[in-house]
Amino acid sequence: MPRILSTRLSLRPAALAIASLVSGLASLPLQAQNAEDLTTRLTPVGGERAANKDGSIPAWQPEKQDLPGWSWGKPRLESWKHKADKPLYSIDASNVDQYASRLSPGQIALIKQTKGYRMDVYPTRRSCNVPDFVAENTRKNLGVAKLAANGWALQDAVVPSVLFPMPANGTEAMWNMAMRYRGVATEFKNSATLVSPRKGSTDWISYRYDQTIFLPWAAKGARKLSDTGTNRSHTTFGYVSPPALAGQAGVISDFIDQAGTEAHYYFPGQRRVRRLPSYAYDAPQLGFENQYAMDEVQVFQGALDRFDWKLAGKKELLVPYNAFGAFDFAGNMMEIAQNDFINPKNRRYELHRVWVIEATVKAGVRHLAPKRTFYLDEDSWNAVLAEDHDGQGKLWKVREGYLIPVFELGSCDVVAFSQYNLTDGRYLFDFHAAGTGTDVRWFPEPVGPKMKSNFYTAENLRAVSER
Repeated sequence: MPRILSTRLSLRPAALAIASLVSGLASLPLQAQNAEDLTTRLTPVGGERAANKDGSIPAWQPEKQDLPGWSWGKPRLESWKHKADKPLYSIDASNVDQYASRLSPGQIALIKQTKGYRMDVYPTRRSCNVPDFVAENTRKNLGVAKLAANGWALQDAVVPSVLFPMPANGTEAMWNMAMRYRGVATEFKNSATLVSPRKGSTDWISYRYDQTIFLPWAAKGARKLSDTGTNRSHTTFGYVSPPALAGQAGVISDFIDQAGTEAHYYFPGQRRVRRLPSYAYDAPQLGFENQYAMDEVQVFQGALDRFDWKLAGKKELLVPYNAFGAFDFAGNMMEIAQNDFINPKNRRYELHRVWVIEATVKAGVRHLAPKRTFYLDEDSWNAVLAEDHDGQGKLWKVREGYLIPVFELGSCDVVAFSQYNLTDGRYLFDFHAAGTGTDVRWFPEPVGPKMKSNFYTAENLRAVSER
């Protein structure tokens, strides 16, 4: 009898293995078809290769975007293959209703409410691609990338890649945005956060800073995300001016599997590092008169746990694209950042297909913007537009992400962005290079101590700040 029982038990794992194998084989044709789609019907990241019905959005073609001879430090627009493009038409308060079907509610409100605001619309250039290793990793992710059991955290994936090129829900789409390929690090030197004056005042908020954003999972090649640790990103920053802030510095880390951030801040007057316990979500960033929340950085940055994310389909919208004017580092900053809006000459709009993601705050959870809408570019998963509603359901903030092809990476990214507060009549402009004298720099491979995770600790922040 014991031998028979033992035999039955030994057969059970074999039966389970066979069942698992049969199930796996049954899914192989679908995965194979999906992988084929990414080389035929869809772009390598899941966008539609075909043109739209009237051809105003052309078919996608993998094309090199920079002209020969470009290197970092040279103006990006001057080296772009379509630099000679001219506007097709402009949209302002006089004709906005004519183009309403191709504008978001936030854009319409911004145009109607802001005197002199104008959008110059250019030919559509589908300039976004990814390197071959990212495309290959994206194909490997089919059936491999997974969300955690809580429904919002990320469990595992092959990286760097697009995790869910055919997303089943809004959470997967937002992870595509958060984990898009943007190199291993981005560096900002002498950059400037600008907030326009209060109504009736002429006093800008203007903070200059140096900052590096490091993505520990994003070096060239292929690896399991679970082998790289639990950090999605690390950030280090230090203020250069005004004098009252010079020397203040911080490090912030966020995660793929837990909410919130780990943030430490150095105060030179006290020669102390303090942990900031709630520096996430809608917590106001220090020194910006409640105009700038933590999760508004670069259109959206932060954990996904406080919202339900609905994938509401696709739309054809006029969105910021190939917006090199935000990276005109040799320009005049205050000619670019005008009193009520970014100079129209430094903004460029094109017609593109975007994924629409509707975010609604979960029951029992609070957020200053309980309803939000995000618009993600189908060719890169960058957030190019977002809208926030306040607690009364009123349209409150409109954000634009100034997407450009990043020549040194072979992909596109949004770092520079603006946010218009429709209630206060103010706007902010951050992570740009406009008028700073130095371009933003993207790194395909780690270089130096800031591109190692052990740099981003309270102990190291104290050590490097006190030198």
